[in-house]
Amino acid sequence: MASCAVALAVGLLVHKTTLEWLMNQGRSRAYVAMQEDVATYRRTGVAPDSYTPQQIPPVLIEQVDRSGGFTTWYDDRRPDSPWMWAAQPVDDRLLFVQMDMGTAIRSLQALDRHVVEASLAVLAVVVPLAALAAELPNRRLRRVARTARRIADGDLDARAMKGGRRGRDGDEITEISVAVDAMAGALQERLLSEQRFTADVAHELRTPLMGLVTSTELLPAGEATELVRDRVRALRSLVEDLLEITRIDAGVEQADLTSVPLDQVVEESVRRTEVRARLTVTGAPVAYTDPRRLNRIIANLVINAHRHGRPPVEVTVSGTTIVVRDHGPGFPEALLMDGPQRFRTGAAERGRGHGLGLTIATGHARVIGGRLTFGNAPDGGAIATLHLPADDRT
Repeated sequence: MASCAVALAVGLLVHKTTLEWLMNQGRSRAYVAMQEDVATYRRTGVAPDSYTPQQIPPVLIEQVDRSGGFTTWYDDRRPDSPWMWAAQPVDDRLLFVQMDMGTAIRSLQALDRHVVEASLAVLAVVVPLAALAAELPNRRLRRVARTARRIADGDLDARAMKGGRRGRDGDEITEISVAVDAMAGALQERLLSEQRFTADVAHELRTPLMGLVTSTELLPAGEATELVRDRVRALRSLVEDLLEITRIDAGVEQADLTSVPLDQVVEESVRRTEVRARLTVTGAPVAYTDPRRLNRIIANLVINAHRHGRPPVEVTVSGTTIVVRDHGPGFPEALLMDGPQRFRTGAAERGRGHGLGLTIATGHARVIGGRLTFGNAPDGGAIATLHLPADDRT
């Protein structure tokens, strides 16, 4: 666009300058011819040329009346045969001359064609070269953008500078790439440190926790004992969830995929939760997935809907899509925007909890190649949708 704009500006400037020069040339020729006619008229008393009133342009006569002296007018009423008129009053007579401008205008048109042809020829070379030169930094910028998106999607091993290549000194794109890589490295180190800390805490808690479990079994029966045992069970469940999240975050979990009938697996998963839920299955869907992890996902979603929402809890299976819905206040905006976060329930109206159930469900969905999304129903209630890969091996 810049090259075309420059070519257009240069072409217009050349056209305008040449046209002004040709007009000045025409006026000069008309002035010389008029001076010769004036000298001849004064010497002989006879006008060199005579024009009928119909031939004289009225505009020229008006200009002479206003100026009272030598006047020229360019007549382009016929573009194929333009003229330069000149008039000058001498004594009581008005003398006229007419100069042909056709050759000059045709020369200008030829010049315009040559400028256009030359500009197009130059642009045909310059534009591809400019596009090629711009593609090199554009390609690097696209690589940085792809790397940033991969990092945002959780691939913290992604780097913009392949092989540690530094690029040219002072290059802004290189500085951006280095900054993105440094950000990814720092983020990865912090996440790894957090994972190590979580794993260490969970492992260290298991030993005293087992002692607590054993000790509670030795306590005498009573209301206080049941309260202690309930809290110990909650603590044990929390430690197991932390260990499970640690394994998922570390990427050591591997799915054991097989073809499973979704209606049977989902029905069994809902039954094991001992939570009242309404199950609706369309057809006889089959998915290629890990039934153990699928059971864990369904259980977490149903329990979460029962604990934080309001009945009825509905589970719908259609094809390889499983939808779990409650009729409570719905998911908070923070969860819908950023996804489930551990130790964060998002809203007080959704009850208390550690925020680990949805985090574990999301991690297992990623391990089995599925996708878990969250939303709110227009008429109220939270909706969790699990998309599973279909069994297309046959």
